[in-house]
Amino acid sequence: MMLLIEKYIKYLRYEKNYSLHTEISYSNDLRQFHDFIGSHFSDVEIKTIDSDIIRMWIVSLMEEKNSPRSVNRKLSTLKSFFKYLLRIGEATTNPAKKIVGPKTSKPIPVFVSDKDIEKILDEDTPDDFEHIRNKIITELFYTTGIRRAELIGLKNTDIDFYSRTILVTGKRNKQRIIPLSDNMINSLHTYLEIRDKSTSEQSEHLFVRENGQPLYPMLAHRIISEKLGQITTLSKTSPHILRHTFATSMLNNGADINAVKELLGHSSLAATEIYTHTSFEELKKIYNKAHPRA
Repeated sequence: MMLLIEKYIKYLRYEKNYSLHTEISYSNDLRQFHDFIGSHFSDVEIKTIDSDIIRMWIVSLMEEKNSPRSVNRKLSTLKSFFKYLLRIGEATTNPAKKIVGPKTSKPIPVFVSDKDIEKILDEDTPDDFEHIRNKIITELFYTTGIRRAELIGLKNTDIDFYSRTILVTGKRNKQRIIPLSDNMINSLHTYLEIRDKSTSEQSEHLFVRENGQPLYPMLAHRIISEKLGQITTLSKTSPHILRHTFATSMLNNGADINAVKELLGHSSLAATEIYTHTSFEELKKIYNKAHPRA
């Protein structure tokens, strides 16, 4: 079974172009399932694994206090694995296909209010390279809703100043074009001017450190955490909070949900719909404040 798992991971890497993070996640899930099979059964082959065995695994995961969300992700991994095995002729059925995982409650995403985010973006900052870079990174996260990895991967050539757009390469190398405001364009011009004067080496990457090397994930996280740390009411401070904020602001101000889906780079509308809950909460607040009988 391990040989098939390794073959599947290579398929994800070389044919599906999955990210390293996703590859590691899938590998860990399947190795965990392999270890469960080995500790509970003897001489079990791929073609003899049935839905009862998979249900036993799910029960054991729940007993080990894995969250429903985590269990559902592992089940999704297993479904994809057997789908692959069917395609290459190593399995005759997909025993995980019709299994329903535990119910999960979808938490409302944490987001920053328009008032608080404007306060952060409008604050006076020193005009040195790092302060300007960090402020513009914050502004770009908020005005485009891009992911941390997408921002780190931006190249100089991805900015089209003439059409006022940015080309973003998302998950599985899918690309999308996001419009930029005039203010964002001006901010990027300012950043590029000081970047080219301040950095020791020229780079193809848009956002770099002073040595000219591109940002790394933890640095991007730290930049946003320090900015959002000014808002004492926030329970979380990460780049993804600004992605939540972008989507929530767009929907609260009347944007079509399908348009928001495309801007976020979601593959399905279901991933975007979670933000409608936040918007509905905002509508309830407005109603309660405005209606005389509320």
